[in-house]
Amino acid sequence: MAAKKKGSRKSGGRKYGQAASKSVKSAIDREKKGTLKSGRGGKGGTVKSRKQAIAIGLSEARKKGAKVPKKKKAA
Repeated sequence: MAAKKKGSRKSGGRKYGQAASKSVKSAIDREKKGTLKSGRGGKGGTVKSRKQAIAIGLSEARKKGAKVPKKKKAA
């Protein structure tokens, strides 16, 4: 029987790090409060979509260097 690799996705490894989940939670909280803005420097409109709030949280986590997979490239 072959041994499973430690930390691989199939054996229950985490896709996102703990710091990334904190960043996403923070973004969702700001979205609920109505203070989360989209765009560079927060000059865009207020975010109303939960999916967009998650994307912004993951983007912030990437900038901080947290364990987050790279963005998928458009085909």
